Amino acid sequence: MSSARPPGLPLVDAMTPAVLVLAGPVTKDEVTGLCDDVRALLEGSGAGVVVCDVGGLGPPGLGAVDLLARLQLAARRCGGRIRLRDPDPALGALLDLVGLRFEVEGQSEQREPALGVEEAVEPGDPAV
Repeated sequence: MSSARPPGLPLVDAMTPAVLVLAGPVTKDEVTGLCDDVRALLEGSGAGVVVCDVGGLGPPGLGAVDLLARLQLAARRCGGRIRLRDPDPALGALLDLVGLRFEVEGQSEQREPALGVEEAVEPGDPAV
């Protein structure tokens, strides 16, 4: 028994980005395939972000930095970006050390206050 596909475009939730799970140490041979996966996820989902779950990536090193830089480059070439999920604090420090900035899930964006935080206003300040 088969069912017919509903007419029209498939529903895509642009608010829920696609997720790419990176598990274990990634070899140089696997990097090209993962870059292709990022491009396919961006083109297939219609969202501008792919979430890379790096919790199972293993100990941070230059191989992980190279992988993430290449994934970000592949995403940028498609007009998107990647966001990291569950990065090891040492990986974040290593990325900062080499000058690579990545958006991390659960952190507020730069220049954006965290939720529930209000800026103080002094009496007499001009309205913006």
